[in-house]
Amino acid sequence: GAHPLHEDFNSFRHSGGEALENHCRFEALRAESATLGISENWHEWPETFKDPRSQAVAQFAETHGEQISFHAFAQWLIARGLERAQVAARSSGMRIGLIADLAVGADGAGSQAWSRQDELLSALTVGAPPDILNRAGQSWGISAFSPDGLKRNGFRAFIEMLRANFAHAGGLRIDHVMGLQRLWVVPQGSPPSEGAYLNFPLDDMLRLLSLESWRHKAIVLGEDLGTVPEGLSEKLSARAILGMRVLLFEQNNGQFKPILDWSDQALATTSTHDLPTLAGWLSELDIEWNARLGHIDEQHEAQWRDERVREYLSLRRALTQNFEELPADSEDPEQIIDASVRYLGHTRAPLVLLPMEDALGVEEQANLPGTIDSHPNWRRRLPGTAASLLDHPHAARRLELLSQSRLQAAERDR
Repeated sequence: GAHPLHEDFNSFRHSGGEALENHCRFEALRAESATLGISENWHEWPETFKDPRSQAVAQFAETHGEQISFHAFAQWLIARGLERAQVAARSSGMRIGLIADLAVGADGAGSQAWSRQDELLSALTVGAPPDILNRAGQSWGISAFSPDGLKRNGFRAFIEMLRANFAHAGGLRIDHVMGLQRLWVVPQGSPPSEGAYLNFPLDDMLRLLSLESWRHKAIVLGEDLGTVPEGLSEKLSARAILGMRVLLFEQNNGQFKPILDWSDQALATTSTHDLPTLAGWLSELDIEWNARLGHIDEQHEAQWRDERVREYLSLRRALTQNFEELPADSEDPEQIIDASVRYLGHTRAPLVLLPMEDALGVEEQANLPGTIDSHPNWRRRLPGTAASLLDHPHAARRLELLSQSRLQAAERDR
């Protein structure tokens, strides 16, 4: 009989259905584009190849079975790898384990945009309107779902995407959760300021999200940093979708929030991949980067540094007043990070997230928004091998502090 792995692969392919098959056909077509004499970009393909259901695509699939199987094999390997990681996490005592990350949109030149053309708007790119942080606005180069197309197709592409992301995770983080209600979309090639808001069928999408979350027994986090449309936060918490609260933003009029004022409807975290690490914030490295890259002028830099000193003193005040996390006269960045971890642990947040960068106390941030090549986004190596990162003295100590403070908070709030 067939090898068990072979049987497993075949059943994976079968259960992947049309969505998986279309993805693999697309990847094989794109890989063969030079041989076929067509562009790498499917938008420039001849009409016969543009349609996933065409006779030409079916014939290509018949003659390129091995190439298509290879892409299915790659997907199978990824799925099984994630599954094993999740089983390892759960069996070693993690209650949630992996949290998958749902992007705001898909690549307009990618397989989902090709196979679900009626449900994606691949001639538009998602972004953000001009605001205080980004005066020119932002364009992220990814496509959005079509509200009408989703309704016409029973939300098929949205459901397929949710199921694929929930498949091997105990939680799902939705990047820019405001996108379930509306997205700023820009015609390709136009500046972000010329975009407009596109409204989505929020209630339908929330119902589907709740259903899939319940079916997969997984929590849902909504990244709600930025401008949140009125009424959205209430709708999300009514469906137990947690918001996100970041230490550096949790301040009113220059005062950091007392521990018990933190929301119990949102996860708490020190920082995110788009923000400075705590160590970087303390050493003003983010201001230095922005000045070095010409994002700010000297006057703006001076104002920013003054403001940072005020925020720094305010943070130290909060850390010394709340549970005396920090010795009153301490200016040691490592001690301030330790105290910040305990401070978050003592909040009423149902979940506290400690980024690896802050566990290790590294200064450089993972991603600097608004840059492509001028900052090494997503290319920074962490100190040490993957297997030994949590044994690093800083990380081991901070995980212990977090664990203790969470237990103390649970006792207090019983």
